[in-house]
Amino acid sequence: MRAAGIIVKMPVSVAPDGTVGYTLRLEGPRDGEGTDPSGLETVPLADLIGRGVRLEHSGEYRCVRCGRKTNRTFGEGFCFPCFRDAPEAAECIVKPELCEAHLGRGRDPAWEEAHHNQPHAVYFAVSSALKVGVTRMTQVPTRWVDQGAAWAAVIAETPYRQIAGRIEVALKELYTDRTAWQKMLKDEPPAEAIDLPTELARVAARIGEVEPELSQYLVPSDRVVPRRLLYPLSQPPVKVKAVNLAKAGFVESTLIGARGQYLVFDGGAVFNVRRHSGFVVTISA
Repeated sequence: MRAAGIIVKMPVSVAPDGTVGYTLRLEGPRDGEGTDPSGLETVPLADLIGRGVRLEHSGEYRCVRCGRKTNRTFGEGFCFPCFRDAPEAAECIVKPELCEAHLGRGRDPAWEEAHHNQPHAVYFAVSSALKVGVTRMTQVPTRWVDQGAAWAAVIAETPYRQIAGRIEVALKELYTDRTAWQKMLKDEPPAEAIDLPTELARVAARIGEVEPELSQYLVPSDRVVPRRLLYPLSQPPVKVKAVNLAKAGFVESTLIGARGQYLVFDGGAVFNVRRHSGFVVTISA
């Protein structure tokens, strides 16, 4: 098997029992903003697990949004003009409390209306620790998979992004909003046992104290149902070492599985697919 193209974030699927499936997606260059890729190759990850795989960077970079050649990528695969101007790279992506979509404002009001002035979820997720996060309701459970969560649950439902962001900010004093990727991949359990009813009571108390008007958006504790996720990684690595194709040029070993947006190779090499968006690569097995 051999495929070539621009690497982008892996599409995922989740079966009713929580089993996660991945697809490697390699695109051809786009001919400007809003255009489709000039080509597309997809490879089910299940076809590669257990096989020797070589993933090699050609040395070329392409913007995943407009197709422009660039000397390096910014954010998740953008050229600098798209990173500076595109709504997909706006500050409210990482700081949802700053979103102004509900006011009809933003880098691209039409895009904001379609993506951010929509129902959002605030969620608990456990990967390396209990964390709080925000995502559009239509991105549940995809967002949880991207973070490698062992389980996750919606704890608040809001009509648009900014309110979800305000709830997240209010809870950051109690919970992290980041994932320790090394611990997640090694499947290390949180330092302390998690009792969900106790944590939900803490959430309700905290929101009632600092943002009482947002309490109406909290999901009643008896309706918070954790969803477990099962990844194609039967044996977590003991040690992990991140691969940077911009420096190493290639990674070659037996692929043993995936979790989050990471490919895990025999020997502990791990490849963050999302971080390499925009890299023109060849994959062979």
